Amino acid sequence: MEQSDQQLAPAAFLILFALATGDKHGYAIMQEARKLSDDSFKIGPATLYTTIQRLLDSDRIREVPGPKDGDSRRKYYRLTGGGKTALNAELARMETMVRKSKAMRLRLAESSS
Repeated sequence: MEQSDQQLAPAAFLILFALATGDKHGYAIMQEARKLSDDSFKIGPATLYTTIQRLLDSDRIREVPGPKDGDSRRKYYRLTGGGKTALNAELARMETMVRKSKAMRLRLAESSS
């Protein structure tokens, strides 16, 4: 089980990030993850559904009913409170790393002058 203070795997992060805007089925999650990563990270079906199962098992997401007018064969997923916590923790960790990298680049630029 992934803890909110541990770094999320890229696929888990993108799935949680994709679900942050609302419930989605598997294919829609794949498309949104691709879009969020500017096509640099493509989640295949095996990775997607293995990661979804891990996120379900760790209570980061849950399965929910799809829209009444949707395809009844599709499973829809939603972030849980634990999923939101894990996503927010990962975003905060990334922001910290970006700040540190900017400071480091500034120091490196100053020392090479």
